[in-house]
Amino acid sequence: MYRVIKVLNNNSILALSSPENNEVIILGKGIGFGKKISESIKNIENAKIYTLEKQSVPGEALKSAASVKPEFLEIANDIIIETEKAFGKVDNEILLPLADHIAFAIERMKKGLNISNPLNNDIKALFNEEYIVALKGKDIIKKVTGFTITDDEVGYITLHIHSSLDVENVSESMQVAIAVRDCITSIEDNLDIKINTTSLSYSRLMSHIKYMVARAFKGETIKLDMNDYIKTQLPHAYEIASDTCKKLSKRLKKEFDDVEIGYLAMHIERVFKDEQS
Repeated sequence: MYRVIKVLNNNSILALSSPENNEVIILGKGIGFGKKISESIKNIENAKIYTLEKQSVPGEALKSAASVKPEFLEIANDIIIETEKAFGKVDNEILLPLADHIAFAIERMKKGLNISNPLNNDIKALFNEEYIVALKGKDIIKKVTGFTITDDEVGYITLHIHSSLDVENVSESMQVAIAVRDCITSIEDNLDIKINTTSLSYSRLMSHIKYMVARAFKGETIKLDMNDYIKTQLPHAYEIASDTCKKLSKRLKKEFDDVEIGYLAMHIERVFKDEQS
């Protein structure tokens, strides 16, 4: 059962759950229509309930939710639903930060301001599945607000989506993207090439680094050690891979298993050959 605290609009209300007494946002078509403050609601169907209990100060979450225009809560809710379709379980704590971000993005657009995202290509390659969902979010935002957000903004929404699927928050996801970009730049400098960010080999390299970083965060290792073979067959790529792993480890403050060097070297060699062909 839920007791209405505030009706935001016909599709969203703030409420308290009973008997837990948790602060929640309830979003669903027509859920707020005709509702009154202190009214009890039972048997909620076709609606999503977002619990705000993680907020440290009672009432602060509701103030935060009430400060965001309902249309942006609904947009964020629709993006979360698309994320659930693609990935299954999602951390619903994404709702308010995502709604806030979209609200500010639209406000900036109204003022003719746009924030660039120099890491957009890297984010797209690192978190491609999340990026595809964010593109659906772009369509949702256009439909509701009439504004078409830039691809740079799609990249930032991608980070919010990724943060709802992993232990990383948005800031940490951005730090991973920055660290990976630095390493890609280092690889380019060592190979004396400029990697085509739209190429298949680049996509494979970024995908490999993404899972390499994920293994480091989870403390997982690859069982098959290819280092001796790769060090002999691809010495230059191996040297670059070793240096790259050291830089990533220092930047992310995570230890990378030595086994990772050989596998990364193979991807570096593939990129080099593809760029030379």
